[in-house]
Amino acid sequence: MPTSGAEPIGRLVLDTSAYSRFRAGHKTVLDMLAAADAVLLPVTVLGELEAGFELGRRALENRATLARFLQEPFVTVLPTTPDVARRYGQTFSRLRQAGTPIPTNDIWIAAATLDAGGRLLTFDAHFQQVAGLDCVLLNWSPTSM
Repeated sequence: MPTSGAEPIGRLVLDTSAYSRFRAGHKTVLDMLAAADAVLLPVTVLGELEAGFELGRRALENRATLARFLQEPFVTVLPTTPDVARRYGQTFSRLRQAGTPIPTNDIWIAAATLDAGGRLLTFDAHFQQVAGLDCVLLNWSPTSM
């Protein structure tokens, strides 16, 4: 992937909010994608995107765009493996015991990110509750597009 001159990022994991902002042309997201060695999408994100496509009016167009993105040589889908499931269980338990639960799908996304040794790019602050998660939290504003 071409570089933008930004600080290099190894394995950048996109959550659903980051993928959506990428598609909308968010400058910081685009810069981070350009600086990444690899871009990773947990399979849970694909499920969330598919749900959004089903509820929207441009499902075929959105699926075609996603398919092209997934065919890029620097993009990999992170599967849900037994190791990811183990991390999910540990993360779920820790969050529940701390009284800081987050949405179930986001625990799966965090578990896949931890398992892959990636840095999660998100606009969702609750990911900061996950101990040990390398997470870049961006703020959305109309001026950042």
